Amino acid sequence: MKKMVFLLALCATLPLNAQWFRQPTPNDTLQSTRVLPDGKVLFQIYAPQASSVAVTGDLPWDKPVKFDKAENGVWKGLCEGLGDGCFRYSFLVDGVRVQDPKAPLSAEQASVLVKGEGYVRDVPHGALAQRWYWSRTLGCQRRMHVWTPAGYEKSSEALPVLYLIHGGGDNDASWPGVGAAGWILDNLLAEGKMVPMIVVMPNGTIQTSDMMGEVPLFGQDMVTDIIPFVEANYRVLADQDHRAMAGLSMGGMETIETAFLHPELFKYVWVLSSSFSPGRQKEYIERIRLSEIAPTLNKNFKDLYFTQGGPADIAYKNCQEALGYLDAAGIKYVYLENAQAGHSWTTWRADLATLAQKLFK
Repeated sequence: MKKMVFLLALCATLPLNAQWFRQPTPNDTLQSTRVLPDGKVLFQIYAPQASSVAVTGDLPWDKPVKFDKAENGVWKGLCEGLGDGCFRYSFLVDGVRVQDPKAPLSAEQASVLVKGEGYVRDVPHGALAQRWYWSRTLGCQRRMHVWTPAGYEKSSEALPVLYLIHGGGDNDASWPGVGAAGWILDNLLAEGKMVPMIVVMPNGTIQTSDMMGEVPLFGQDMVTDIIPFVEANYRVLADQDHRAMAGLSMGGMETIETAFLHPELFKYVWVLSSSFSPGRQKEYIERIRLSEIAPTLNKNFKDLYFTQGGPADIAYKNCQEALGYLDAAGIKYVYLENAQAGHSWTTWRADLATLAQKLFK
């Protein structure tokens, strides 16, 4: 087959996925746009090496926004005279137009290089839907992507469900986008290598002042809002034997939080390129009382997997430490290195292909 290369504008997605492993910066918890009580809008962007910053878009031209740089490298500018509604905008950093890297949908702008055949093949394709739901946990509308297998619409069969979580800095569009989840699943199903299932890809990113603060909030959202929404709106087998959860990087921590504290909900649990809370693993396992819940985890989980992208994976050392805690508590698990591709989507796509073939059998 003729090789084709598609290059889009460069977007550094790996540092976003890995941000909770590195030295924190003001950008980690920065809120790029804020509507103030007086109606003015505060624009902020972290650009410590920039010499000038501006904002452009559907904004009042008669009142240009003036930006000032703080000592921590954050540029701030106030916009006045903006009415209610939706407005397109972008930053100009040293004259270069930059999409807001902290916008909620910024992860959907990720650049993707496709070389050769890729994942799109001539097989029956499932449907990918964007679904909005009201999160009682967070008090707002939230979005998820849901993949249903080819033929689901014409069938009356109830199916098992995999809840598949992305990493830090990404959102619910990441697995079906750069993660190629739907295409991978289409191919496996066409080849008879996996059980038909529904795959729910929620948004695991929640704006908090402490990045680690999103983990318990997401766990609560999963149990209180996401699972009930799916089971009320899709033809699914709503029991433990037919639920699985998997997550990568930060999503792996959210998977641990949800499944370890609610083991009665899941039969299959996969933690990809992740661990307990990095740098605070001992404190975390004490909080969840790992030794006490170990017998319950062993009883409830048919499969508990931890995977890594080899020693080059930036979560590798943290994961090895986490496995030590699992061993000490007597928790049964399987460890895999599916791809020696580090902390990357190459690793996680390989993980998805492996786990999808093992679920619900």
